[in-house]
Amino acid sequence: MDMGWMVPVGIVGAVSASHAFRTWVRAKHGYPLDEGRGRRRSRGDGNDLGEDRKIALLTQENERLNGQVGRLEERLRVLERIATDPAARTAREIDALRD
Repeated sequence: MDMGWMVPVGIVGAVSASHAFRTWVRAKHGYPLDEGRGRRRSRGDGNDLGEDRKIALLTQENERLNGQVGRLEERLRVLERIATDPAARTAREIDALRD
């Protein structure tokens, strides 16, 4: 039985499988996909509105986190002052707050 036809079929299959695997890896990791003849397309649908929305949400979250960090730093300064101040002074300040 002549099996000479299997060599070209195997080569074509291996090249196709290699291309499919490379495309899958690129899509999974967010790299641009080949569209053919040197043109590239992005992974998304090409809508910049979604990207603008993501940027706006990230900016808003960044502002919120910056505010939270500022409040935490202020609380930490108060705790450090309480821990390092003499006990008598701290007691006087607490008594002054009670009055």
